[in-house]
Amino acid sequence: MAHQAPIAKKLTHVHDMHGHQRIDNYHWMTERDAPEVIDYLKKENEYYDASTQHTDTLKEDLFKEIKSRIKEDDESVPYLLNGYWYISKMETGESYPYFYRRKDGSEEKELLFNVNEMAIGHDFYKLTSLNISPDNKLVAYAVDTKGRREYTIYIKNLETGEIFKNNLEFTAGESVWANDNKTLFFTRKDQQTLRANKIFKYEIGQPASSNQMIFEEKDEIFNCFVYKTMSERFIMIKSSATLSDEVRYIDADLPDSDFKMVQERQQKLEYSVSHYQDSFYIMTNKDEATNFKIMRTLIATPEMENWEDFIAHDPDVLLEDFDLFEKYFVVSDRFNGLNRIRIKAWDHTVDYFLPFDNETYTAFTSANFQFKTNKLRYNYNSMTMPPSVIEFDMETREEVILKTQSIEDPSFDPENYISERVWATAADGMKVPISLVYKRDMKKPEGNPLLQYGYGSYGSTIDPYFSISRLSLLDRGFIFAIAHVRGGEYLGRQWYEGGKMFEKRNTFTDFIACSEYLIKEKYTSSNHLYASGGSAGGLLMGAIINMAPHLYNGVLSAVPFVDVVTTMLDDSIPLTTGEYDEWGNPNTKESYDYMLSYSPYDQVIAQNYPHILVTTGYHDSQVQYWEPAKWVAKLREFKKGSSLVLFKTDLSSGHSGASGRYEALKEVAIDFAFLLDLENISN
Repeated sequence: MAHQAPIAKKLTHVHDMHGHQRIDNYHWMTERDAPEVIDYLKKENEYYDASTQHTDTLKEDLFKEIKSRIKEDDESVPYLLNGYWYISKMETGESYPYFYRRKDGSEEKELLFNVNEMAIGHDFYKLTSLNISPDNKLVAYAVDTKGRREYTIYIKNLETGEIFKNNLEFTAGESVWANDNKTLFFTRKDQQTLRANKIFKYEIGQPASSNQMIFEEKDEIFNCFVYKTMSERFIMIKSSATLSDEVRYIDADLPDSDFKMVQERQQKLEYSVSHYQDSFYIMTNKDEATNFKIMRTLIATPEMENWEDFIAHDPDVLLEDFDLFEKYFVVSDRFNGLNRIRIKAWDHTVDYFLPFDNETYTAFTSANFQFKTNKLRYNYNSMTMPPSVIEFDMETREEVILKTQSIEDPSFDPENYISERVWATAADGMKVPISLVYKRDMKKPEGNPLLQYGYGSYGSTIDPYFSISRLSLLDRGFIFAIAHVRGGEYLGRQWYEGGKMFEKRNTFTDFIACSEYLIKEKYTSSNHLYASGGSAGGLLMGAIINMAPHLYNGVLSAVPFVDVVTTMLDDSIPLTTGEYDEWGNPNTKESYDYMLSYSPYDQVIAQNYPHILVTTGYHDSQVQYWEPAKWVAKLREFKKGSSLVLFKTDLSSGHSGASGRYEALKEVAIDFAFLLDLENISN
């Protein structure tokens, strides 16, 4: 028996801009905490529950299956910082980690935090940004209990266990100790827009009301944050917009000194700063270095006119990051879409790349906090190989696998799966890469169920990665594909530039071209093709089902940014003004018209749509809950045919979903059950 979907009431609201009127019948849903809004969201949840009740056993089985593969009593690879080894550990049956440390040379562990106890009484709990003072006696840490990324910073005395009473509220989470062990720098957010716009200085022992604001970022398109160089010598304040940066610095030994400028902001000048010996090393796009280059300058003369090339710009290689060690300079870059790690000696005696031998892997440096070491730690995984933490000796070129993620399933064998990279042709002739993984003994020669994932915004690259939970799809005959569409930086900075602002539609047509290729090459068919994306990837989902709904049988859209024009016209909403350089500023008619041409909410029309599962978090600060709520209501109003549109709101979480590892696994099981049900796979 079919269940009746909620019918949202319609109250006419007119958006009037540039002489154009948009009718928004569901604008009333923006009234946060209004009883009728909460009631509507609850009715949608009830409809989801009723419509999927027949899959409850499947959801539970999937949850148990995924959970069974995870080593529940697991711990991280210890890392050394200032004479102590730091470890996080998960215990069987518990959702949150324990954080420990032990002194170098000792086996005795000291418990820093039991997050399971701390989370009692909270529907959502996230502890992050642990920051140890230079003398190892104090730790600053940040807690979010809503999921809106509004953090309170606490300070704990590690010698006595005392948590100081003076909490630092409404912060961005991160903090930095000066070298005096008593001065803490932190970033505070604007309470309405959640823009990180102020840097404060707090002195231990003083009341929180004595916090001194030392920097305010007044330009609405910029955010600011504070960090410390790996050398521990400098504290830096960085202001960043999409296309511009500005960095200031002080000596970490002199926390009361005035911050000095490295280089004043200029339009379209991006740069980041690290320190080594007497110089600053700067990754920048200066002189039209689209894929970035690395420059250096003496600390005494940091201004841009003194910058000199250290690693030149290469139009075929995207520079992404670098790590500085006493003897080595390590560069992380990307060539032809693939991660590379390059080792250079300061004395020029060596210059080589770590060898990686396939096209569907991810490799990146991590947890390198020791300056005087020859050991480089990096992470490696592929679509068929679980993640490994590897220690590489940059002098001897020997490496040791410190840990490979355990798959608690005796039947798991990487050789049972195949991964490959293929290339689709976009509407304008560009070649778009697709990373694929599937079971080696997949029986169907064509028309396999296939889940195609995409994101394509902010230059964020979705690298090929391993997933324990994904095995539950692969083992049931699914192919999984990542479409590396424009808007990310998979093929360099130009790949990003080709999928933003007035080129944004390329992101959507690239994804559609990948779908058409996968169907044409008989990996799947339109009756068995599914699409998935979240946040800006949810915008991608909304656009493709407006443009090419016939290609997909079902779509998963999480926390989707779908009401693009309305949101970008409202500068009171968190993050709006800082994203004008990503999407455009609809206060100008040209941007308004272009954004309107693809905005999923505005472009819903009377046509057949695929089955859709939309999920969101009520406390989401990145994409407000009302965007998916309005979109679902409008889809129901206009869509033809009998396809399902389901909407589930987590009333206690935010943009990143539920906290705690088990609740997160249940969310994955919900998505997978939706797909498997559409494929008539019941176990």
